[in-house]
Amino acid sequence: MHETRLDTARIRAARRMIDPIFLDTPLYRCEALEPALGCAVSIKLETANPVRSFKARGTELVASLLAGEGSRAVVCASAGNLGQALAWSGRRRGLDVTVVASRFAPAAKLDRIRALGATLELVDGDFDMARERAAAIARHDGIRLVEDSLDIETCEGAATIGLELVETTPSFDAVLIALGGGALATGVGHVVKACAPDVEVICVQPLGAPAMTHSWRRRRVVTTDSTDTIADGVAARCPIPAVLDDLLLVADDAVLVQEASIIAGMRMLLDHAGLVVEPSAALGLAAILEDRDRFAGRHVATIVCGSNVDLDAYHRWVGAAPVHTS
Repeated sequence: MHETRLDTARIRAARRMIDPIFLDTPLYRCEALEPALGCAVSIKLETANPVRSFKARGTELVASLLAGEGSRAVVCASAGNLGQALAWSGRRRGLDVTVVASRFAPAAKLDRIRALGATLELVDGDFDMARERAAAIARHDGIRLVEDSLDIETCEGAATIGLELVETTPSFDAVLIALGGGALATGVGHVVKACAPDVEVICVQPLGAPAMTHSWRRRRVVTTDSTDTIADGVAARCPIPAVLDDLLLVADDAVLVQEASIIAGMRMLLDHAGLVVEPSAALGLAAILEDRDRFAGRHVATIVCGSNVDLDAYHRWVGAAPVHTS
């Protein structure tokens, strides 16, 4: 059995290093969603902050530690949200931030990275190609490479969401967590299993980007040649072995959902909760839509993890005819 890289005491201490603007985010039961879903649903809203995603919880830790060490420059690869968060956290602490992203990432995310003062370099490929380029820049320039999910600060920053979830009363029967690189799932999952072990931790990934789910099911790293999903925030092909080890210790299940269900979840969050979200944030609802019997009569929490979405694409998806799911 592997030992986890995460530490609950460090996660509790992390709260003191994160700007309070990212902490104690709204958590509420959304009764308007429940007739269509057949279960009680509570939303943990991680979009009501300056970077509109949970990622700054981790970058606040990274940037605080780097500034304390006297570092002046940092580079990361990003599908969009991490880059915004690192740019925000680095700007506050006088760090020179470089973000490498795919030129096919949503324009809204790329524009915001630039607006926050980071240097943005684009690659003609996907997120995993951006990871390779960011690593090359770090080696050449001798600066810190921040790797989402591999750097434990990104996981333990995300884990502070778990502290806020388990401190609520009454507790939940299950928590649905978007699964991409794994920082959110391993961080929140660790705290939930440490503090509320009876709560089921269910990770959700698109059918078109299944690498981490296949890896969890086979208990070894499984890579894919490509991804095909609108949920760009979780579209990675190459799981990180150490992150998979952490996930194997905390996830009770990992499920794959169809694109139609993701879109239906986005539409439900708009129609019944007044929330404009990116596809990754609707994965939890997609999982319920595809398996209503599993969740019937239970109280489920889902983390709405980001709202940085290209509005033209959003209108194409959500403005279409209603999607019927089984």
